[in-house]
Amino acid sequence: MDKADSNVSIGALFKNRVIQTLLLSTLFLQIGVWVRNYSILLFVVEQTNENPVAVSFISVAEFAPIFLFSFIGGTFADRWKPKRTMIWCDFLSAVSIFVVLLTLVFGSWKAIFFATFVSSILSQFSQPSGMKLFKLHVKEELIQMGMSIYQTIFALFMILGPVLGTFVYQQFGIDVAIAVMGVAFLFSAAILFLLPADFEMEKKAETTSLVQEMKDGFQYVLKSRVLTLLGGCFATAGLALGLTQPLGVFLVTEQLGLPKEQLQWLMAAFGVGMILGGGLTIGISKKVSPQILLAIGMLACAIGFFVMGISKLFWLTLAAEFFSGVFNPAIQIGINTMILKNTEAEFIGRVNGILNPIFMGTMVVMMTASGWLKKTFSLVAMYETTALLFILGILFLVPLFRSSAAVLSKSERA
Repeated sequence: MDKADSNVSIGALFKNRVIQTLLLSTLFLQIGVWVRNYSILLFVVEQTNENPVAVSFISVAEFAPIFLFSFIGGTFADRWKPKRTMIWCDFLSAVSIFVVLLTLVFGSWKAIFFATFVSSILSQFSQPSGMKLFKLHVKEELIQMGMSIYQTIFALFMILGPVLGTFVYQQFGIDVAIAVMGVAFLFSAAILFLLPADFEMEKKAETTSLVQEMKDGFQYVLKSRVLTLLGGCFATAGLALGLTQPLGVFLVTEQLGLPKEQLQWLMAAFGVGMILGGGLTIGISKKVSPQILLAIGMLACAIGFFVMGISKLFWLTLAAEFFSGVFNPAIQIGINTMILKNTEAEFIGRVNGILNPIFMGTMVVMMTASGWLKKTFSLVAMYETTALLFILGILFLVPLFRSSAAVLSKSERA
């Protein structure tokens, strides 16, 4: 594909009404989410005098709904109309946030955890509905490029989000921060009204029970070779990231012998790499299959973590963080594209609801164990194990390379 074809594809993508609306909605959602994350974090730290238990409850409120509601939310997302579902989820998130604001004014500050918990629950219903809209309204050859742009917004907010959330809280306080969250969610809900009308879906809910539809979702994944192998890839990626996720500060203080404050530069390098990587992936999205894109991303992360584990030079560790960041979007984009291309629209929610908890579950389990493992094994061993886990994840993709090569060979003979 030459440069002209690429420009035409990008132009066609941005002319797509669904893409335009979802990207604009996501922009406001990210503003709300990052203001929420950092203002609530700083507020709880101040209210509890840096109580680690109270601070940890923020993460519990954010991640627990993924385990408790991801599959349930995905199942209902398959039953409900996606446009209506997303609008209601954003509206209810805004309502819950304004309720918390009233509680702060007249009652206990501890209700602040409720804002994170409720919006996290509702996202388990909204996110798979957005994926379904991609499936229904975006041409298959443009899905990967669309996912690249979508992921680039998330990468951009990894850099801007903490700055924005901290600025709003420090300048205006928790009341204004919560008001900003609520308004951002309301803007997102209003923008979603621009989406095309929902298709009239077959009324399966009248003839099929919720439990049966859950069973159908598990059977659908198990019968799909691609989705089953992708589940194995999810699990190893979760284990790999969870193993070293809490150890970045030790990489700075023990491995490099620097003050812990230097960790911010490693995180910044990773975030800048993600923004650049998202842009690069947009450029190559029509040339590279999603399974190859995913494998490249995992291989690059394996190399990056291997170098981090052995490096004792700050600039080399910084370069490894940047390198990993550049290829990290390839993992997310490859995974989402493979799910969309290999899943029928009526199963999108349930497939997401099964695969996402696999990733989050393995990551959280390994994050929980990483502190104990660090006492037993060296930091170098931890990072090199992470690199090996990424390589193991690539092995789950090898059968998919063989099958796609066989299909290509067959089409060439024909």
